[in-house]
Amino acid sequence: MKLALITGVSKGLGESIAKLFLESGIHVLGISRSINKQLEKIAANNHVKYHHYTCDLGNMGEIEEAIEKVKADIQQYDPSLLYLINNAAVIEPINQVSKLDNQALAYHVHLNTVVPMILTKELLDFSSKINTSFICVNITSGAAERPIYGWAAYCSSKASINMYTRTAALEQETLKTGHKIIAFNPGIMDTDMQQTIRSSAKEAFNEVEKFKAYKEGNQLRDSDTVGGILIDILNDEASIENGKIYQVNEYV
Repeated sequence: MKLALITGVSKGLGESIAKLFLESGIHVLGISRSINKQLEKIAANNHVKYHHYTCDLGNMGEIEEAIEKVKADIQQYDPSLLYLINNAAVIEPINQVSKLDNQALAYHVHLNTVVPMILTKELLDFSSKINTSFICVNITSGAAERPIYGWAAYCSSKASINMYTRTAALEQETLKTGHKIIAFNPGIMDTDMQQTIRSSAKEAFNEVEKFKAYKEGNQLRDSDTVGGILIDILNDEASIENGKIYQVNEYV
């Protein structure tokens, strides 16, 4: 039996991935601040289980409490394979480096970088203890590979996640655990994050007109389509390359 833990399941790519897992017969544990009732209905229709943990991932106390609950529930499911999809992230703050708000910057790095690191560490160790195979997917971005004016926080946090992915995977290969840790760049999607980007002031983000053109030109992919590509990658388990940064553009 397979089980997936996904962060940021209330909307966007996280919701799509959760839905696709459920439709393929995989039980899902979801973490986000708000409950997604639609996922509960999809689970019931497909005779699988969806369990939600209401958690503010910006709060370390809530994270630690959620982790303990998740571990207890994983033991109840006793899966042969556990997926972790580190999806929750923010794009803000968007601004020149000298104008970034300190609290917003600290929150950004915590949510985009520290939280995925903590969850990966905790479930990697736990999976080994309960003799369960483990596959972690860190959702990354093309912004990890190039500097973008106004996106110092986002570029840096995603670049950090890429290197964390590669390093953790290197360790698993060296230790021969069989666990796999990869990253997945979903490209540009029609989500709330894109709305936030398009609402940026030009002095804060000088590529804003380009992103408005993506929307006007129907160049933003549907999150269900992108989620389906990730599911296809994961279904071909034997071909998953440890530490690889998978690019959605290579599959469409």
